[in-house]
Amino acid sequence: MDQDEGMSAVDNIVTQFNTYEDFLDSQITTVDLYYLEDESLARQLVELGYRGTVEIVKREDFEARKAAIDIARQAERTQKKTLTSAGKELHDNFLKALAIREEDNRNGKVSVNHEETNIHHVLKKQVATVIFIRDKNSHGQEVSGYIDYAHRLKTEDFEVYFAGKRRLLPRPTDMSFYNWDSHIALCNSSPNYQVIADHPEGLLFKYKRDRKILNVDPKANPGDNSTRIPIQTELYTHAVLYDHVSRRKT
Repeated sequence: MDQDEGMSAVDNIVTQFNTYEDFLDSQITTVDLYYLEDESLARQLVELGYRGTVEIVKREDFEARKAAIDIARQAERTQKKTLTSAGKELHDNFLKALAIREEDNRNGKVSVNHEETNIHHVLKKQVATVIFIRDKNSHGQEVSGYIDYAHRLKTEDFEVYFAGKRRLLPRPTDMSFYNWDSHIALCNSSPNYQVIADHPEGLLFKYKRDRKILNVDPKANPGDNSTRIPIQTELYTHAVLYDHVSRRKT
């Protein structure tokens, strides 16, 4: 039996029995108990390989694999609980696009290849999405701005957005905010991006991990390892996503 087959056999036993003693008991027959007259002794003989119909699994291997599987299951449950887009029926392209990127931006890693970004073979690379939104706020004022998606996910509950109870809009605390009515313009660097507001090419964002520049000018190339994705949406006047993937090894 090779290593993979051995691991598969252990996994089958671990998932079938709650405890190692349950596994040992499954290998004890009524005839064994009749002659031995001692359940503890029968278990010891099975553990030593003198009884049973399957290849014996060592106690330490069983318990180690059991712990690993339990940890993996707990992590999966936690991840599903953490993703606020999970289980939501999303109809608008903007919310669908955010949902696709939620796990990547929460974890800071690309877990899937996004066809619409044309980014391929970038598994285990760092990812940070920038969201551009232009629309009217609750006061009827037109606002626009650039949002560090990963940062907002960590500091805000996106349940209300994916549930359709509220709309995501730029805030004065985001990387860039502009109120077209009051002409208030604000810029703030985020944990992931440094804002470069006075560059001759216009507004730029430097990703802090790899120090690559993201150019948000729609007429310019967005930069190395960055992709600009306009979103057709009924929620906003204008929406664009910028996916930046850092190829720097960590």
